[in-house]
Amino acid sequence: MITELNNIFKSIKILIKGAGEVASAVAQKLFRSGFNVCLTELPLPLAIHRGTSFSEVIWEGEKSVEGVTAKLIKEFRQIENVWDKGKIAVIVDPEVKILDFLKPDIFIDGTMPKTKTVIEAGCADLVIGIGPGFTAGKDVHIVVETDNIDKIGTFILEGKANPDTGIPLSIDGFTFDRVLRNDREGVFRVVRDMGSIVKKGDVIAKVEDDLLTAQIDGCIRALIRDGIYVKSRTKLGEIDPRPDPSLCFTIRPRMRIIAGGVLEAILFWYNHIK
Repeated sequence: MITELNNIFKSIKILIKGAGEVASAVAQKLFRSGFNVCLTELPLPLAIHRGTSFSEVIWEGEKSVEGVTAKLIKEFRQIENVWDKGKIAVIVDPEVKILDFLKPDIFIDGTMPKTKTVIEAGCADLVIGIGPGFTAGKDVHIVVETDNIDKIGTFILEGKANPDTGIPLSIDGFTFDRVLRNDREGVFRVVRDMGSIVKKGDVIAKVEDDLLTAQIDGCIRALIRDGIYVKSRTKLGEIDPRPDPSLCFTIRPRMRIIAGGVLEAILFWYNHIK
């Protein structure tokens, strides 16, 4: 029975758009649950939670997140080989052209667009949109709630997720003070890298001549890669008030809940609707 169940899960192909923090948490959970997963990403990802984002394969070739390893591929036909080796496949494909080649059973948009996005529910047997920007029963089959409320991680069969509040997650009472943003566009340069313990006022990075300083004491839990050209008011990093560098490589509780909601939605679909 267990072998049969494993074979069923392995036969279901899942394609996820995006390889940032949210998409990676979902991919990690689904792969650990037995599904074959492929991610698409931009050529220059802007993920800040690099310790828990598979988008790092763009630079490193491989990236592991809590026991699951992803590998960068250059051609569509390499996907099966990566799966056979027990890894997640990641490919640079901003327009998701791989849809026609892979013909996934499940397509998940994990880019967290926050506003209206264009998706066709017919591109897979099951299409899931994570967070606001999707309408369940219209452009996707299921939407998973991402708002920091009691219903986070629940799935929606008709309607939308709550709109984005723009308020960062509170940790020890800190919200906006935890987030690093730039006032001008330019090339981002790291002064203190991810995992560093900093004090309020310490210079963390700079964009051209503008210095970005810590507004609170803590650990730099997230930080965009050095050398990336960024637009003004881009989210460039986060400080966690807890001075623990290991947090950089730990999937955040919110992401685990969202990933669990996606897994539940998939199982619900195949048990009650499909």
